[in-house]
Amino acid sequence: MIKENVFKIKERILSICSKTNRNPDTITIVAVSKDRTPEQIKEVIETGITDIGENKIQEAILKYNNLTPNTQYPIPIKWHMVGHLQTNKVKEAIRIFDLIHSVDSIHLAAEINKQAARINKIQDILIQVNTSSKGIKFGLKPDETIEVIKEIAKLKNLNIKGLMTIASIVDDPEKTRPYFRMLRELRDEIGKFGIWKLGFGILSMGMTDDFEVAIEEDANMLRLGRAIFSRQ
Repeated sequence: MIKENVFKIKERILSICSKTNRNPDTITIVAVSKDRTPEQIKEVIETGITDIGENKIQEAILKYNNLTPNTQYPIPIKWHMVGHLQTNKVKEAIRIFDLIHSVDSIHLAAEINKQAARINKIQDILIQVNTSSKGIKFGLKPDETIEVIKEIAKLKNLNIKGLMTIASIVDDPEKTRPYFRMLRELRDEIGKFGIWKLGFGILSMGMTDDFEVAIEEDANMLRLGRAIFSRQ
């Protein structure tokens, strides 16, 4: 089932990319494995997807320990924190995750920076922006994002790689377009302030119900759960 689902997803991505003149190889699929087993994750990895997203720290730790590359399982995984991160969980998070998608305050960024410095790590992060507000609890307001990024960029043990947003749940995927377009335009605006030199450019947006619209609006990182793990 998982292999069939991934094949269908890649076909859909290829179709959208051909229509929008984009290279599908520039789009990263993050398999969001909340409530899934290590065995299911291994099946995903066998399809070529090695970016795994988790929402909760404790669940992530168990899977991380189970899937850490070794002689029996040599495939390296890139771990993504895609859920809300509390400051009291930062110490554990930076020991596991390669990319934290959900940084939405200077306070949280400062704690990540502090804990990363303690283990001599440069932590890659995304800045979460609340482009839709309806039903979405977390994320910076779009009009405050640039100033916050300027402050976070001063922290030496953080590397801002781009932006993330979650669209509101709607009855028609097309209705998510304004949220994704806003994030793309914000990324382009931020580029004028020299953030690009930090490797800035990821747009993490688009999930199971709306990823095709997100690709049309220049998403280059998709967070897919049900589309990969559930029966279609």
